[in-house]
Amino acid sequence: MSLRNSNSFAAAKTLSNVVLVAVACVGICLGLAGCEKSGAAGKSGTTDGKTTGKRQFVTVATAPPGGAFAPVGNAIANVVDGNKGELNWQVSPQETKGTQENIRKLQAGEVEFGMANAAISYFANKGEGAWKKPHEVRTVVTGAPNVGIFVTTKGTGIKTIADLKGKRVVLGPAGAGFDYFLKPLLEAHGVSYDDLKVLNGTYFTAGDMLADGKADAAFMGGAIPIPAVTQLCSSQDVVFIQLEDGVADKLKQYPFYFSVPVKSDAYADLEEDIVGINVGNMQLITHAKVDEDLVYNFTKLMYSNREQVAEKHPAGKAINPKNAIRDTGTPFHPGAIKFYKEEGIWPDAE
Repeated sequence: MSLRNSNSFAAAKTLSNVVLVAVACVGICLGLAGCEKSGAAGKSGTTDGKTTGKRQFVTVATAPPGGAFAPVGNAIANVVDGNKGELNWQVSPQETKGTQENIRKLQAGEVEFGMANAAISYFANKGEGAWKKPHEVRTVVTGAPNVGIFVTTKGTGIKTIADLKGKRVVLGPAGAGFDYFLKPLLEAHGVSYDDLKVLNGTYFTAGDMLADGKADAAFMGGAIPIPAVTQLCSSQDVVFIQLEDGVADKLKQYPFYFSVPVKSDAYADLEEDIVGINVGNMQLITHAKVDEDLVYNFTKLMYSNREQVAEKHPAGKAINPKNAIRDTGTPFHPGAIKFYKEEGIWPDAE
């Protein structure tokens, strides 16, 4: 072989090796990229979570601190993660601004599950109110009633919802969507948002504003006892504003309102039993596009270990045979339905 031919052969061999290395690198990169994708919602792993070496990251979007959504969402995520067995999952909670952000994240495929208020889910699913189009959110489990109460402090003279006219009232965090259930509730009492000096803040922020005299009243909601109300009662003389009798009947066109008794032993400053109103059950929701097996397995783990959720927060007791399948106007995901049918608690079709 001539020197020229020998050099050409060596160069070709070197080029071939470079190509092989490049192809191998591309394959590795594609493999790594594949680990960042999910058959469910753009996350890591596989839909059944059992493939060796491919961990699936499952996220539960929660809410700001102060209400029950955050601790219950944290409890669900931690209990499922702690009981996942052979499922190669990593289940984590993610603090968010609440229901509206959670629905947007589900729609975008950024999370698999989210805590939500059933009233907001109801309107989002229909594409009504500020929702420009229907969002295909689906119920996984119906949780505890989101009991709405209005509170003030002694000295304001506020006793009824009608007394809120012209007053500074904290109505939840900006952009949280509280207006979806508060506007109909206020209107049932003859009060509109325009009648109020609306302030925004989390429940704990609202408590601070009441204590500092920067607000006259505040709406608080969640599973009883609501942590922010408990804290406020420890430092202030709290007055619970009564709802009108029969207000739930005025709102019966919506599937998520119903009266809920609040016992006097729920809060230190509550001197007698009062009637609160469910303004949309706490829910765990997902999206229609999330894989059925993923939702089935998640629902099974959550429901089968519901006592552990209840140990972390009393609202976990609402994950029970009767309440878990309660219809609040948002369809259930097929994966959840599959489990509830196997469990024997899903109602037979009429």
